[in-house]
Amino acid sequence: MIDIQPQHLNFGKLLSGRLFRIPEYQRAYSWQHKQRHDLFSDIKSVAISNKDIGHFMATIVGLRRDKTTIITDEHQIIEVVDGQQRLTTLIILLNAIARHLDPSNAVEERVKRELEELLVKPDDVSLLLLQTNHDHSQYFSDYLRNGNKADPKNAKTVADRELLSAIVDCEHFVSSWMESGKTLAELVTLLKNKLTFIFHELSDEGTVYTVFEVLNSRGLDVSWFDRLKSMLMAVIFESESGNQKEIITEVHGLWAQIYRTIGLRIGLSTEALRFAATLKERHAPSRPVSETYAVELLRGLAGNAPAKVLEITKWLKSVTEAVDKLATDQRRNAVTKISQARLVAAAIYLRDDISASELDLTLRCWENVTFRIYGLFCKDARTRVGEYIRLAWAIFNERLEPENIRIRLREIGADFPIDNAVNELSDTDCYTGRQEELRYLLFRYEEHLAKEAGQEFNNEQWNKIWLESASDSIEHILAQSLNNEKLVHRIGNLLILPPKLNSKLYNKRPNDKIDAYTNTGLLVAKEVVPALPLWNEAAIVTREERLIDWARNEWAD
Repeated sequence: MIDIQPQHLNFGKLLSGRLFRIPEYQRAYSWQHKQRHDLFSDIKSVAISNKDIGHFMATIVGLRRDKTTIITDEHQIIEVVDGQQRLTTLIILLNAIARHLDPSNAVEERVKRELEELLVKPDDVSLLLLQTNHDHSQYFSDYLRNGNKADPKNAKTVADRELLSAIVDCEHFVSSWMESGKTLAELVTLLKNKLTFIFHELSDEGTVYTVFEVLNSRGLDVSWFDRLKSMLMAVIFESESGNQKEIITEVHGLWAQIYRTIGLRIGLSTEALRFAATLKERHAPSRPVSETYAVELLRGLAGNAPAKVLEITKWLKSVTEAVDKLATDQRRNAVTKISQARLVAAAIYLRDDISASELDLTLRCWENVTFRIYGLFCKDARTRVGEYIRLAWAIFNERLEPENIRIRLREIGADFPIDNAVNELSDTDCYTGRQEELRYLLFRYEEHLAKEAGQEFNNEQWNKIWLESASDSIEHILAQSLNNEKLVHRIGNLLILPPKLNSKLYNKRPNDKIDAYTNTGLLVAKEVVPALPLWNEAAIVTREERLIDWARNEWAD
């Protein structure tokens, strides 16, 4: 029987005498604006209630490590297993308060000094919370030590972006609190004394994962991906394997790499988990499995054997990296947001026995068929679900030859012929609700123009275009404000420009855009320059026909 003795502590006592550390094998910071907004709303509610009672915030699960002495004070080091998102946000909030306190005010100066010594210990090195997991840009530590903050738009990963956004949100909350007429000393008092936590401080790592499972069964808000990790780790700790320590070290290393990859993009863990389980089904399924079932299946495959846990963890790492590879490739990621189609691409990436040339041919076939169905025909996620899922399963489990993969892909696309597909582009609105698809189509057209001109494709401008929303780059040659929607939204009147240049040209007439188009470096823009002086409906129809003829050849089998 495991002895669990949780402590009910207010925030001030939780932080007192402890240094919190988040190891690399834990998830990176992933809270978004909504979760932070909910936290701030809770704090405001406590302030409004004006009752002398605590407000329960969350459960914190921590692993007790060594103690350390800083100057003359002893601190217990705690590795945070659960609760890191809320803890990180509240510590950022404390630092934001410290940065806004007025040192010329005696009370605020004293509170400021107390907060600064809490957040950065008197040795000027040790931090109350150390984001050891994936904060390679040092944004968190730099903010605590120096108050420095970068623009979230410059972040290179989702984890970094959300960490920087948390700083912005917390500082905004502090400013709004001051504007409401309440003092920051009151806010600190509220945070330290009114916010309470259930704290599980455990000394055995194996017990930590068991407690984690118990809390999950009682409604702890944890992702399915993290639950699976906990279940798998518990198997290792419950085993009596002679090489237990070596397996734990290796599995921790694998999870560090998995979480490092997951921190790059929103939604990666959900898709990776579902894909990993779908491809491990005993028989070819007809739809992607749910997260709940995925955890059940993968946990079942591990059994009670640490070696199997290691195998499953390596598989999760491979699938996570394959899903990330697809997301990183902006061109292929732009093909579709349809899950079953992406699973096929991921299955192809997971085949390490396919040569580079065959891989490119096969992915190009996947790209053409998939865009024809979901891009040109605008079919939704209910279309060809079973065919894509069964193909993905066969690609990985039956080790289909690349040519057979391409044959199967063409069979899926047989009911969506290219002639019918391009007819969908003629004399119609190709802009409203189709901006992502339009950007991808024009990207392929830019590739075609470069090849036709014997030029090397310049991806520099396109890297910028992919980073922004499609609407920031789609240009109406004949401005929307100057004619009827049906005409200006036709594909012949649409092209791609560097981000937000189209907004600068918004009300200009086509003839006044010649220099801007010429200087973009984009062939798709330069191509229309000769026709701009007489840009009218006839010119739009002529360009539309040219684009449709090209698309007919480009996406044909």
